[in-house]
Amino acid sequence: MNALPNCPKCHAEYVYEDGTMLVCPSCGHEWPKDQAIDEEAGGTVVRDANGNVLSDGDTVVVIKDLKVKGSSSVVKVGTKVKNIRLVDGDHDIDCTIPGIGAMGLKSEFVKKA
Repeated sequence: MNALPNCPKCHAEYVYEDGTMLVCPSCGHEWPKDQAIDEEAGGTVVRDANGNVLSDGDTVVVIKDLKVKGSSSVVKVGTKVKNIRLVDGDHDIDCTIPGIGAMGLKSEFVKKA
């Protein structure tokens, strides 16, 4: 029997497979099986909306209109963001968006340019 990894969010050991996903019943966190393999191989791997691996210094394109919290401005679809920095936390990407300034983005709302 394959030993499944512990949950990356709460570190519980009671993880189960659901199709192509791994699920933690303790906290409800779900993540792809291949992400668990990548993390075991070399730390955290950040992927864009299409599944491409992102790295520091990449250029990405926003795929959804994003409201800027605490402001009335919006980051429009198609906005190109250069020289991203990958960080740990809720928002995977730190960057500077032209016309808006420094901001954190989630990798699920960008694609690699």
